[in-house]
Amino acid sequence: MSRGPGAGAFVAGRAPGARQKQTINDRLYLLLRRLLAPLRRAPWWLKVTLVYAAARLVSYGIFLGSAWHADDSPWGGRQPGYLTFINRWDAGWYERIFNNGYPQAIPRDPDGAAYANEWAFYPAFPLLVRGLAAITGWGWPAAGAMMATVAGLAAMLMIYLLFRNFAAPANALWGVAFCAFFPVSAILQVPYAESLGLFFLAAALHLLVRGKYWAAMPVVFLLCVSRPAGVPFAAVVALHLALRWRRRHQEPFPARDVIAAVVLTAFSAVMAFAWMLTAWWVTGERNAYTDTETAWRGGGGLVLFKPWFEAGVDLVGPLWGPVLPVLLVVIAALCFNARAARRIGPELLGWSGMYLLYLLAVLHPQSSTFRMLLPMFPLALAAVFLSPARAYRWCVLAMFTLLQIVWVEWLWQWVAITTGQTWPP
Repeated sequence: MSRGPGAGAFVAGRAPGARQKQTINDRLYLLLRRLLAPLRRAPWWLKVTLVYAAARLVSYGIFLGSAWHADDSPWGGRQPGYLTFINRWDAGWYERIFNNGYPQAIPRDPDGAAYANEWAFYPAFPLLVRGLAAITGWGWPAAGAMMATVAGLAAMLMIYLLFRNFAAPANALWGVAFCAFFPVSAILQVPYAESLGLFFLAAALHLLVRGKYWAAMPVVFLLCVSRPAGVPFAAVVALHLALRWRRRHQEPFPARDVIAAVVLTAFSAVMAFAWMLTAWWVTGERNAYTDTETAWRGGGGLVLFKPWFEAGVDLVGPLWGPVLPVLLVVIAALCFNARAARRIGPELLGWSGMYLLYLLAVLHPQSSTFRMLLPMFPLALAAVFLSPARAYRWCVLAMFTLLQIVWVEWLWQWVAITTGQTWPP
């Protein structure tokens, strides 16, 4: 049976006359490639800066949109400006430290229970903001937001260098993009200590991975006066030391490095308790820090792991409630054992696991828990390793952006609930 003259074109997958014809999408794609071509040759730090700037502009727009329909709150009236809108919650506590420092005694109610107070917040961020304010003459809102935003850029630059120990430049840059657009990444431009702590954490992990133990010590000190990360970091240093000792026959581990690694492990363990000891020394109260931390959960003292089981019972009842934390640990273990996760190296994977265990031990689960997950940023590189497909990676960024809108709208607004206050970010 003969075929018509146009049949071959259809068999080849092209309609008659469609050859050499570019669609609008093709032309737009080629135009975009030409516009972005110079960036391919740009230095890595410029690429990271542009990714971070784009992410922060997105967060800025989300904050403005949320502030536009915000109601009255304890921090300002309706439709506050950008700096007023982001200067709430923990930013207010940092502002108190910026202005007045720390109290000499823990404020307590007539029954002796501690009130929420400044000792729950670490000093590095407000002290640096005070220095910036002294130089520029800015007040807390502008100086705090600028310090947080710049520290966030420093964190992304350091995260890229850290990721380059395990990934090619393109994958490391995608890992930075996942961090910069993460659903809670808007906190990196808010007067909180998250961005500063993230920078010191990434720097400390980078120096640890590279075996620069002495250089890591001042960075660990700054990390431990920025955010409460000393306990899991000391654990990951001990893990690194054990792994290097185990591989000493295949990979040289000279005595000077052994000594430096042991000293770093001990120093990290001491710094894990440095702020707690400082609060004790200043106030004269041994439980000053722990009483302050538990004040946000209604007192009762610090009992490891217990709050997660209580939260599980509150969510699904006494039968299945205690199973929820165990299920979380099982899911985390399966994720950490995935091939993509193992590619980020034992130190980064170990940090993520140790930090999660630390949160399970000491954190009272609440809406702020989402923000507390940001130090597990090494898993962003594992997410990049899941697939090289650009469609997957762009979908992740789109999903993160949508979830960021949800996070800001849900937690940054002041909406009274039955307890008389809203959920904090």
